[in-house]
Amino acid sequence: MNNEKLAGTQITKTIILFLIGSTMVIGTGVEAGRDMWISTLAATFLSLPVILIYCRIASLFPGKDLIEILELNFGKLIGRLLSIPFIWFAFHLAAIVLRNFGEFISTIALPETPKTVPMIIFAFICILAVKAGIETIGRCSQYFILLIAVEIIIVNMLNIPNMEIENLRPLMTLEASKYMQSIFTAFSFPFGETVIFLMLFSSVQKKNSVYKIFLSAIIIAGLIISFTTARNIMVLGPNTMEAMYFPSYSAISRVNIGNFLQRMEIVVTIAFLLAGFIKISVALLAATKGFARLFGFEDYAIWVVPIGLLMVNMSYLLYDDITEMFEWAQKIWPYYAFPFQVILPIGIWIALEVKRMLKEKKQQVEL
Repeated sequence: MNNEKLAGTQITKTIILFLIGSTMVIGTGVEAGRDMWISTLAATFLSLPVILIYCRIASLFPGKDLIEILELNFGKLIGRLLSIPFIWFAFHLAAIVLRNFGEFISTIALPETPKTVPMIIFAFICILAVKAGIETIGRCSQYFILLIAVEIIIVNMLNIPNMEIENLRPLMTLEASKYMQSIFTAFSFPFGETVIFLMLFSSVQKKNSVYKIFLSAIIIAGLIISFTTARNIMVLGPNTMEAMYFPSYSAISRVNIGNFLQRMEIVVTIAFLLAGFIKISVALLAATKGFARLFGFEDYAIWVVPIGLLMVNMSYLLYDDITEMFEWAQKIWPYYAFPFQVILPIGIWIALEVKRMLKEKKQQVEL
């Protein structure tokens, strides 16, 4: 399993599905109201400097994951201590996304069923995928992204009669602070979450450009999320959209062509679940591989089931209800995630660059 390798296209598609996974279900950047599609688009491009830092860290040590890089440069003790926050972040993210989809399934399809039931079933499938390895997840991403792309195109075309472009107007009427908060929220969820891929880049073929993989995935996913958000606003209207827990599902439920083509939300729900499966699997894989390396285990597979079960338990204990879940996502998550997504990576990047320059200077002196 430690020799698994992904092609550049596979990891790019995996990152795209990771980014749109829960974002298309619960939305992001709601502080901007009818302009949230603009703030999401802005967050896509304003996140690129931080993404470039992730790329730089990975490109300095091709074929190494973040924990290997930290151990190589700071020693085993300090390197492993620095890796603990990233392992925790990946594990916590997996539990959060699992709860997101548990609430989604429970709300829209199985209101009489305890939410733990769909969560356990979903987690079991993700555990099987992680045990199968990252190559399996990458191959799944290749097929899933085609299905989701077709779904997005068809559903949006069918929804055109329900779109009112007037719902997007007037533009940019809010205070600047609202847009800044919305952009900050959209950066933290989902773009900054890609930091956990630094823990998986040892599985990417060395010939692939980390910059090309990351940047293309971020831009494509950002455009998809922004367009989906604009569609939801045009179909539902800004006030209705803000009141909905799952705006994309509600917008798609409006499709009704001659009383023949309707109930399209069932098809779209499958697409949501496929993307969510990829996101949970990636986060669980990063947490499991990190945990195994932290304690010196060569094979992470033996830890997938226990850590997966802990993920299920934690996801259930995270919130009391769906209202608390959304309040956490909008008000607490951006600030909670900031150290993991920005402060720690920047600190590590600066330390690596300083160490590299000192090493080069030492070599020049010796010559």
